[in-house]
Amino acid sequence: MSLAIVIIRTLIVYFSLLAFMRLMGKRQLSELELPELAVAVLIADLGAHPLQDIGIPLLNGLLPMAVLFCCEALISGAALRSPRLRSALFGRPSFLVAEGRINQREMRRARFTPDELMEQLRSKNITDLSQVQYAILETDGELNAVLYPPYRPATAEDLGLSPSDGGYPVIVVNDGRVLSDNLAALGRDEAWLRRELARFGLARPGDAYLFTADKKGAVFCAPKEA
Repeated sequence: MSLAIVIIRTLIVYFSLLAFMRLMGKRQLSELELPELAVAVLIADLGAHPLQDIGIPLLNGLLPMAVLFCCEALISGAALRSPRLRSALFGRPSFLVAEGRINQREMRRARFTPDELMEQLRSKNITDLSQVQYAILETDGELNAVLYPPYRPATAEDLGLSPSDGGYPVIVVNDGRVLSDNLAALGRDEAWLRRELARFGLARPGDAYLFTADKKGAVFCAPKEA
């Protein structure tokens, strides 16, 4: 009986955590700001207590989790309306490099070493610091770099080109399964799909591992490996 109780409590806490984290929004799930990180850590810790001791009422874990979620929602809503509050809670971006010069005061304030600066730049395929016009440490800890104009990738506008817009490629076949809604969104039918697959030597959709297409007719096909 106790094993069944543990399993049931675990499932309740697990799905409650999923619900609370989902309600926090996609932005919070991608890069956590400081208050959001604190809430996420506390919610995870609170959710663990009822699982470690079945003598603790389940509500003692779920209720604080709900309170923390409400606090995070209120703080995020207030921060959207007040730039000063957002600056106080989340901080401001730091210009570690400005006009090609390293801001050593900001580096020290952010506890960022030259090695870390170069490591972060290398992760963005930048190896020559002299090409960097600005390097900004965002409030979520991400480093973004802006190169001097001569070193920035050329765009179609720079080259005087006007490429056509083929739209966004969507997945039509995923591991042998046809996604009918995506196929219909392209204005195509399964007969068209089979003709396209035949061009790649595939007899049926089940032979494709991945098949994508856009509204202009550009397709990509990866056959299933034996």
